[in-house]
Amino acid sequence: MTLLPPSSRLVVAAPLRVEAGALRRGAAGLRVVRTGMGPDRSERAALALRDDAAPAIAVAGLCGGLDSGLEPGDVIVASELRSPDGGLRRLDPDALYEGLAGLGLRVRVGPIQCTRRMVRGAERLSLADAGVRAVDMESWWLAAAAAGRPFGVVRVVVDTPRHELFRPASLRHGLHALGRLSTLAPGLRRWAAAVAPGTLAAAPAPREWHAAL
Repeated sequence: MTLLPPSSRLVVAAPLRVEAGALRRGAAGLRVVRTGMGPDRSERAALALRDDAAPAIAVAGLCGGLDSGLEPGDVIVASELRSPDGGLRRLDPDALYEGLAGLGLRVRVGPIQCTRRMVRGAERLSLADAGVRAVDMESWWLAAAAAGRPFGVVRVVVDTPRHELFRPASLRHGLHALGRLSTLAPGLRRWAAAVAPGTLAAAPAPREWHAAL
């Protein structure tokens, strides 16, 4: 029995082209699949990823922060995902948190609300009052790819209630968040090694594919 190398234990789903690019720049050879923005593309990507040979799957990308204590560039590890229809999927954040916090990053753990569109203003405050720390438009639907395998979600905050998008500082915050995203690869690999420590090397090779944005 031969163990797969760490990069083979993990496939990382990155919804946007810029997110996938940032992750790849941070670690050559990291298996990153660009899955596309929004629920519909995420559902299609999840169906394809269910057949991937990797024994662990993570979602990594940017998010909107809801907690007033968050700043652009903060890292959020999901403890649970909430759907627009009130569904709840609990995750085990401990190993992923440890892998990322070991890099010296400012990492927070909490619920992520998944939505079908961007949220702003009063809607952000309402979600924050419900205990949600961040919002994205893909993780709930990509979770179906796990199919019983270890699954984790890590997002980097790009905007907050005090630093909303479409303001003069948005570009600077976006570049800062992407730079932070590019540093996550070692933590993701540590997580994969912890939750999927051994797999037969005879597993079928993963397919190469890309979903449109």
